Amino acid sequence: MTIAYLDCFSGISGDMFLGALLDTGLPFEELEKAIGSLPFHGYSIDRKKEMKNGLSATRFLVTVEEHHHHRKLPDIEKIIEAGDLNNDVKQRSMRIFRAIAEVEGSIHNHPPEEVHFHEVGAVDSIIDIVGAVFGADYLGISSFNASRIPLGAGFIKSGHGIIPVPAPATIALLKGIPVYNSGLEYELVTPTGAALLKEFVDAFEGMPSMVINNIGYGAGTRDLPDRPNLLRIITGTDPGGSDTDTIAVLEANIDDTNPEWLGFIMERLFEEGALDVIFTPVYMKKNRPGIQVEVIGRPESKDKLSEVLFNESTTIGIRYRLSQRKILKREETMVETPWGSLSAKKIIRPDGSAFIQPEFESCKKTAREQGIPIKDVYTRILSVNNRP
Repeated sequence: MTIAYLDCFSGISGDMFLGALLDTGLPFEELEKAIGSLPFHGYSIDRKKEMKNGLSATRFLVTVEEHHHHRKLPDIEKIIEAGDLNNDVKQRSMRIFRAIAEVEGSIHNHPPEEVHFHEVGAVDSIIDIVGAVFGADYLGISSFNASRIPLGAGFIKSGHGIIPVPAPATIALLKGIPVYNSGLEYELVTPTGAALLKEFVDAFEGMPSMVINNIGYGAGTRDLPDRPNLLRIITGTDPGGSDTDTIAVLEANIDDTNPEWLGFIMERLFEEGALDVIFTPVYMKKNRPGIQVEVIGRPESKDKLSEVLFNESTTIGIRYRLSQRKILKREETMVETPWGSLSAKKIIRPDGSAFIQPEFESCKKTAREQGIPIKDVYTRILSVNNRP
């Protein structure tokens, strides 16, 4: 499994992201073929080596004949759908554009489908987004971590006139992402860069544990006064025999919820993607007995899980954090028993050995159908499949 760390000390843009992917090993010919399958013309792409503050980097270049062509979201989706790309690349690319359309629609009071894209709807931005998604997929990067994101200040020209930096779409896309003031009056993060962060990055907690394989630098357009205008990507593999996974942990302390509701709240949380839900008895202020609710879920499910807690319980505040965990590699399998084939997981230990873990629901169903204790089903599976 390949993991990546985005070191965004000078911000991020679509062309910097692509330049860094090329610098870390993405073959330009493969990128050219993927972009060439999209049904539009009047452009050329290239890459070149540049030096930024003595550091060698790759600059990704797009030259277009078409300028300020306004497109709506359905137009862009048709272009992406028609490309010779795998389904995951198409879906992620369209998800990025939809995220941009939703924030632009909110800013300008239009439905996402009616938003007229300006800069982001131009050919070069479609190339940047689709190329970035294709590149990450081609390199087999399964997860991204990133540094905190520096923001600039000042004003820039846009299709809507003079707007502040960060651009309204950029700052809206960065909701929930840790940022800080760079002290520079430059646009360091573009809407495309912010949308890529939103789609790809699981955690903004610094470099994850990894064995480093490759390092790539993507060059930005301008020169900055106090730092090299580069995006650094570091790729590697997990050093152990387990996968690194990023999860969201939500917590709430409740002392005034009807206990009869708690089972229903747990069901709703699982319906919305919770990986685990834990109720712990606690004593709260004024020595009141209460319940601490801990919910573990995917980072992208955090808002939905929070909504369930706010709607279904009486809590008025939720703590949350992104956390990394190590999980053993596993795969679904079937095991033969006297009662037929039953579902189980084959779990791989760090030393490469494996063991079988029965699936509870499959065992429960068999126990009911056969009229036997569930422990007998478990014991049979474990005794047959976990012999040394």
